[in-house]
Amino acid sequence: MRALIVNCTLKPSPEPSNTEALASHVARALAERGVEVGTVRVVDLDIRPGVKTDMGDGDQWPEVHERLLAADILVVASPTWVGRPSSVAQRVLERMDAMLSETDDDGVPVAYGKVAGVVVTGNEDGAHHVISEICGGLVDIGYTIPAQAWTYWHLGPGPGPDYLDDEKGHDWAHSTGRTMAAHLHHVASALAARPWPAPAQ
Repeated sequence: MRALIVNCTLKPSPEPSNTEALASHVARALAERGVEVGTVRVVDLDIRPGVKTDMGDGDQWPEVHERLLAADILVVASPTWVGRPSSVAQRVLERMDAMLSETDDDGVPVAYGKVAGVVVTGNEDGAHHVISEICGGLVDIGYTIPAQAWTYWHLGPGPGPDYLDDEKGHDWAHSTGRTMAAHLHHVASALAARPWPAPAQ
């Protein structure tokens, strides 16, 4: 089984990413269940605006798209900015929109039978809003969202230190991340055992 963590931080490598740090706990929990986990930091790539799988010469989305197709589990990890998902997360969802019209050899949409979850970090409130925004988009694209398939770390109202600067709430965020990984693996295994049926004719 394969998982892909799509890190939608605004910080290019090698700058430390709070979102990556929390997502790494989910990655470890998945790996403990035998899942092969890969990651991509989207801001490091040339991802063009648009709603097609390939936006032309130099667009690096097609390589991300191939990794999405190969993954049984998707984790979208986003910081909270201005109370919303990052602009990078929004671009990822916009580019994934093309998957709505892509099907396998049996006519099944390519995201059907795949599961997804969300990781969120931020030093102000708004995590549940970000989770719902991203989950809503993923469901539209065809992903299955298991129960409690998310974790987050938010300091609370008002500005303050980041996840990497403050230990407050880490135990809860990590425990919730382990639960998230268990639920993603469980539902992905169930769907793999009973592949999505071809559409009725």
